[in-house]
Amino acid sequence: MALAGCHVMAKPTGSVCNIDCSYCFYLEKEALYPERNKNWRMSDETLETYIRQHIAAQAGDTVTFAWQGGEPTMMGLPFFRRVVELCAKYAQGKKIDHALQTNGILIDEEWARFFAEHRFLIGVSIDGPAHLHNQYRVNRAGKGTHEKVMAAIALLKAHRVEFNTLTVVGKHNVGHAREVYDFLLAAGSRYMQFIPLVERFSSDESSLLQLVMPGESAAKLAPWTVPSWQFGDFLSQIFDVWVRRDVADVYVQMFDVALAAWTGQPPVLCVHSETCGHAFALESNGDLYNCDHYVYPEHKLGNIHQTSITTLNNSEQAIAFGQAKKESLTADCRRCEFRFACHGGCPKHRFAVSPSGYPGHNYLCAGYKHFFQHVTPYMNVWQQLLEQGYPLTAMMSWLAEEERKKPVNHSRNGPCPCGSGKKYKKCCGA
Repeated sequence: MALAGCHVMAKPTGSVCNIDCSYCFYLEKEALYPERNKNWRMSDETLETYIRQHIAAQAGDTVTFAWQGGEPTMMGLPFFRRVVELCAKYAQGKKIDHALQTNGILIDEEWARFFAEHRFLIGVSIDGPAHLHNQYRVNRAGKGTHEKVMAAIALLKAHRVEFNTLTVVGKHNVGHAREVYDFLLAAGSRYMQFIPLVERFSSDESSLLQLVMPGESAAKLAPWTVPSWQFGDFLSQIFDVWVRRDVADVYVQMFDVALAAWTGQPPVLCVHSETCGHAFALESNGDLYNCDHYVYPEHKLGNIHQTSITTLNNSEQAIAFGQAKKESLTADCRRCEFRFACHGGCPKHRFAVSPSGYPGHNYLCAGYKHFFQHVTPYMNVWQQLLEQGYPLTAMMSWLAEEERKKPVNHSRNGPCPCGSGKKYKKCCGA
């Protein structure tokens, strides 16, 4: 039986990028394609093949193209004008959407007008205020990129381009949860993704790639890796502010993961789905891999010039890869009370030893458990409110009422107990 469809993260520049983020796991993928050092761009032939096949591989009436890198804007505007032209040619009545993830460095008025005209959803990579962002996200000269990223966001807002933010959470910013959240709000972000930074170095000096393939044991944590429990606390601190104040206005991907799990909705993120295997990465020469985090020779499914995306999506290798996510859970994970929400996290991070001594446990387990334990009381109430027909925002009213019932033991001029950093009279006491 054919599968319903698949997601493809297309990388038209491969790993080529115009900045030099120290923590980037994808920059070193250039070692897999040494012949493309000079000719790294996706060809028109590959682009047309991809667009035709990707549309054909989707069962629904809407097809989403996700453009990433490297840095996709390095392909130039003519490439993306060609993208729009080819999508119109092969759409066959389907609605075509585009999402593009960028560091923002090359965005100017012309790019912003193009994104607005063709309704591209733009993801902007930003790690918080300048003193946090510039620790790792630097240009080739080692200088911070924050100022240019903020200029790009200003252009997107001026042209009313829909955008969201992707924030990598590592050792550099995990201790600044509320500062990061408040900064993103002030920057205009209303859709936020917080991605945990977990990388390991190979202990084999002869290895082609410095960062190890998921599953390998001979490795040590990269120094920028986020401490597990702290990642959960980072999310919890932001949740405490968001759930009391911002539910109506701000979407935080990880909070929606929890809400979907508690209310029996389909998972919104592959990381916390029971199985995976159908979210592919497409290299600029047409090679298709199991996943963005598994661009290694062992996980290459094939090349779209020889085998269609539909066929590769239904291949035994793709299906087995996705099922392994469920089948490889440790005993601790299988009996965890939060398995229904977490499902063991991403297989990439399953290199730790579980509390009971089982190998292949998720490194981020302590963080995920801390977060899910923290939100459980809220989610239980939220589930009941939604079942009774109340809107999503009813949670804020319920919490405000609960706060009013508590004995008043704080000054109106003191800090608000919700942790927003504002005075009580300007926040929950307003």
